[in-house]
Amino acid sequence: MKVSIYDSKGAVTAKTVDLPESVFGIEPNNHAIYLDVKQHLANRRQGTHKSKERNEVAGSTKKLKRQKGTGGARAGSAKSGTRVGGGRIFGPRPRNYHFKLNVKLKRLARKSAFAFQAKNDNIAIIEDFNFNVAKTKDFKALIAAMNLNDQKVLLILPGSNDNVYLAARNLPKVKVVTTDSFNTYDVLNARKVVLVESSVEKIEMILN
Repeated sequence: MKVSIYDSKGAVTAKTVDLPESVFGIEPNNHAIYLDVKQHLANRRQGTHKSKERNEVAGSTKKLKRQKGTGGARAGSAKSGTRVGGGRIFGPRPRNYHFKLNVKLKRLARKSAFAFQAKNDNIAIIEDFNFNVAKTKDFKALIAAMNLNDQKVLLILPGSNDNVYLAARNLPKVKVVTTDSFNTYDVLNARKVVLVESSVEKIEMILN
């Protein structure tokens, strides 16, 4: 699969790059994508939700009225979950939502995400670049030149680059990651996945 390369100014060049079929040309595995995205979202949950149950609510434990002879239903403590101001019945408790997935399945999910985006022509390649100064207006000019204004963009760098990261972090629809930190959710959540030219080889090496 051949894709045109953008230069550092955002203009299309005559150069192209072959995207490896082993990553960008496979048949996407929907179930692997589902499991990996599910794990990513679950692992982001804090799990600190908590409500008070009847043994934790402040108040008297005195029986409200006698058991029989009132003509109404029997009633115990005012802290019962069936009463206003009482405890929550089977309320949420702190818990850990993390679960494990095999490495091979996670690799398949990331390959499938790239293949899905490639099939929809949502992959763009830009030549290796850097900013001398971390200025957001420089990054916005690059995005505008690539006609990606007001679109969710995921930029994958081959390695850490502070100037590019700092220039993009104030843009709400742009996310910058490296080849060793991207995930399936980020790839699928982007309207356009922009790969720096030298990151293609690293992605192939990591996923294969």
